Formats: sequence, structure tokens, C-alpha cells
Amino acid sequence: MTTPRHARSFALVPVLAILLSAGVWGQSPPRAAREKMPAPPPAAAAIPTPPERVDLDAVYKIKEEGFQRSQIMELESYLTDVYGPFLTGSPNIKTGADFIQKKLTEYGLVNVHLEKYPFGRGWANERFYAHVVAPQPWPLIGHVKAWTPGTNGMVSGEAVEAVIQSEKDFDRFRGKLKGTFALLEPAREVKALFDAPARRYTDAELTDLARQPDPTRAGMMRGRPANYREQQAFNQKKLAFLLSEGVLATVEPSRLGDGGTVFLGSGGSRDPKDPPVPTEVVLAVEHYNRIVRTLDKKVPVTLEMNIQNRFYDADQDAFDVIAEIPGTDKRDEVVMLGGHYDSWHMGTGATDNASGTATMMEAVRILKATGLKLRRTVRIGLWSGEEQGLLGSRAYVKAHFANPETMQVKPEHAKLSAYFNVDNGGGAIRGIYQQSNEEVAPIFAAWIEPFRNLGMTTESIRNTGGTDHLSFDAVGLPGFQFIQDPIEYSTRTHHSNMDVYERIQPADMLQNAVIVASFVYHAANRDSLLPRKPLPTPQPPRPITN
Repeated sequence: MTTPRHARSFALVPVLAILLSAGVWGQSPPRAAREKMPAPPPAAAAIPTPPERVDLDAVYKIKEEGFQRSQIMELESYLTDVYGPFLTGSPNIKTGADFIQKKLTEYGLVNVHLEKYPFGRGWANERFYAHVVAPQPWPLIGHVKAWTPGTNGMVSGEAVEAVIQSEKDFDRFRGKLKGTFALLEPAREVKALFDAPARRYTDAELTDLARQPDPTRAGMMRGRPANYREQQAFNQKKLAFLLSEGVLATVEPSRLGDGGTVFLGSGGSRDPKDPPVPTEVVLAVEHYNRIVRTLDKKVPVTLEMNIQNRFYDADQDAFDVIAEIPGTDKRDEVVMLGGHYDSWHMGTGATDNASGTATMMEAVRILKATGLKLRRTVRIGLWSGEEQGLLGSRAYVKAHFANPETMQVKPEHAKLSAYFNVDNGGGAIRGIYQQSNEEVAPIFAAWIEPFRNLGMTTESIRNTGGTDHLSFDAVGLPGFQFIQDPIEYSTRTHHSNMDVYERIQPADMLQNAVIVASFVYHAANRDSLLPRKPLPTPQPPRPITN
């Protein structure tokens, strides 16, 4: 890495073991035998690993810009309050992409453009109204599942418990559900919340995260249940039955959470050729349980709903947003950073993943505003379709680097140094996952050092799943996800109606953008590309997730 003469730097100096030989131990052989013995080969000289240098002048400038003149929370508000949420295929995501391109251009990035890929039909919810009419009126907290139809105006009908768990239940409900709201689950137990829903990693948890996982438990508790396909097939048959019976809508409790938080995702399909489904509604568990308890007392419950959903079939392509800061002497090599900017439709996508989008946009703004020279080109990629199966990043990787199904690499594959991703909510960065890439450990250790006083202390050898760095890792490229404090990600915000601006931690956001900018700066300016793992074997195609 080229550094100015005045630049301060530090290094993690590797510990070198020096073995000294002090002659032959034990009784010497006879002189004649010694004379016939070949001379020992000269000892191989130990080649020390060059220390990883860190430009602390650059870190100072990055911190000053990121902490004193940050724009990240204003950006977060635009991405959520003004333009969000960004469901892939909806009009919102198109408006949001226009805004993102405009901001990146304002920051001084070049080659700002969209890259399209096939996605399927679009969908948007335009109105959701749900109310209990009798035995006494009260409003319902809930939402409708994506890619399901609306109610065609205001509809009213009785709530009916229709818990269908096996084939024999079809006969039990046949002819009894027309014009009703079908409640598909029994009441769900809700326990008092004695522990705070938000938390940060403890030192002990970070220490454990840094350890090599137990190899005897690798892969345990992962994946889908053995009967997953059977469950999916039965669920589709159940939805087809309910639609044919003429239900006004299906109604379920939120699968987890309480306190008015509703978690949900997709109900229908992006493929217009797939079978239709009924309107599918999810209610806050407290409201759902109240309806069930009332029905159990043999007291009828009347509901009314007005749900307006719209499908978009004209343009079935989705798109990623790409932009660059050109490099200097190594401009043909690239360092990438990014995250997905799509979200689900219930909240505004604040922690999943406007926080990651804003962090990466602020990181490139910082790099441009400081005027720091970058040897390699820095490229930001903001992906859509992540919530449906990493579709945007997978399409980009396949178009530019390699097809994981054949592992035939393209010329750009050799030119990418690394991809850095943020997508674990709005909590503070506490470290980075190495994604089983042992060779990056001393490099990342050096880059972490200036941020220990901000709580970033940890490297984990582990793989971490579920987001867009995996698209790069799948074709042998160094793809990394940062370790972040959980805060309320899994307890309140992830895929829920409470994924909103108020759940963001501003101080954490400023810190995250500064850390990412520093990692990208040092990756762009080191003499060589970051080390890679061996090229993976070709993988079969993954099933599409709706």
C-alpha cells in the first residue's frame, strides 16, 4: 500500500518461531561413518509475513467526516419515511431506485445505472382496513400477505374457526365457509415479556462467536424439516380448497411476537401461471386470540375488511443499482460494498435493509468527501430481490463473475478483491465474519484495531447465512458480512410492521458507515488483492422462493 511520508501506521507483527540447532544429540557415530554421511542441507530461511499496514491519517479523515458531517440519518429517513417500503416489483422500489441513483450522482460517483434481471409479476398493497363489527366494534391490527388478491371493496362476514390440519378436515368444512373469514389457527399462547427485547452482544458472546464452531454440530438444526415439501403441498391444497369454498379471506395470528407486532411475508406467487390463492390476512396475536376466545364462548363475531392489492404484469424485470468511484493505478481491479435495498411491505424496511443501504451509501459519500485516493475502483451494489432468495446479487454475480452451477469464471472474477455486506439491522458493528477464509485473519485484525474503542473487537471464522455476500462466496470470491449487535432485529423488526425509522440507533449507524468506509479504503489501497478460498465445486440450481 502506498502511504504518504507523514502517514502514521501500525502493524500486527507475526510471531516467528526461531529454531536453533546446537549440534548432534547423543553418541556420535564412528569417524569413518561420519565421513561417508552426506552433508545436511542448508536450513531454509524463514520468510516472514509482511505486516498489514493501516493508514491512520486516512482513518482520522474518515472518522472526522463520518462523525462530524454525517448525512446517514437524513438518508435513512428518505429511504423509509418518504419512499419506503421497497417490495421488489412494486412501484415504490422503482421510485426508491431513482432516488438512490440521484443521491449517488450527487455524491460524485460515476457509471450510476440499473442492471435488470428476470423477476416475475409485481405487487403492491394500496389499502388495508380490518375491523370487528360485532358483538362490539373495535379496530384490528394486521396486514395482508404479499402477492395475494384484495377483497374487491368492503366485505363483511362471520369469523369461523377453520383449523384444517389433515385431509379429513376438508370434508368437515366443505360447504360451510362461503362468505366467511376463515381463522386457520387456534389461539397462540402469549407469555409475559420479562427480558428486554433489545440487547447488545456481551463480551462472553463475542468471545464464543470468535471460536471455531464445534465440528460435531456443524450443520445441525439447519435447513428445512424433512417433510417440508409435503407441508408445502398440503398448504397449497388447503388454500385451493378455501378459495373454492368462497371464503372472503383467510386469517392467521402473527407467527411470533406480540405487543401489536405483526410478522409476515409472502402468500401468493410471483408467477402468474401458478394457481390463485385467497386473500390472506395476518393479525396481531392479541387481536386474533380475542376473536377466537369470543367464538369459543359461542358468541358470533362479525368482521369487515377492505383490502386493495394490485398486480403488475407489464414489466416483470427487477433491477440492482450500481455505481463507482474510479481507482487510480489499479483501476481495473475492484472492491465492492453493498446490501439489499428491497424490503417487505408491512413497515418501511428501516432495519431490513434501509439501514444497510444507508450505511453503504454514506460510506461511499465519506470516501468521496474526504478526497482520499483509491488505487482500486470502488463499486457499490444495492440489490433487489434479496427477500425472495438473493435474486439480485445472484443475477449480478452470474452476469459478471461466474455461474455457480458450472463454476465457469469470467474475466472480471480475477479482478475483484472483496465484497463487504451489511444486512443485520441497525445495530453497531462489533466485528466481521471471515466466512472460513483463514488468510484474511491478520489483515482484518489490523483493520479492526482503530475501531476497538468503538466496540469492534471480533473476528469469527464462521460462515453466516441469509444475505447477499453468499452470492459472491458461492463462486469463490471473498464475500464478507459484518457482525452487528442484534438490538431488536429478531424480536421486533425483522419482516414486521415495526420495521420503522424509530427502531434505528443513530450512533450505531454513524459508526457503521465509518468502519465500512475504512475497510473499503484499505482493501482498495493494499498492494495485493485479498486472499481467496479454493474455487467451490459447481452447485445445483436453488429453488425459487416466493
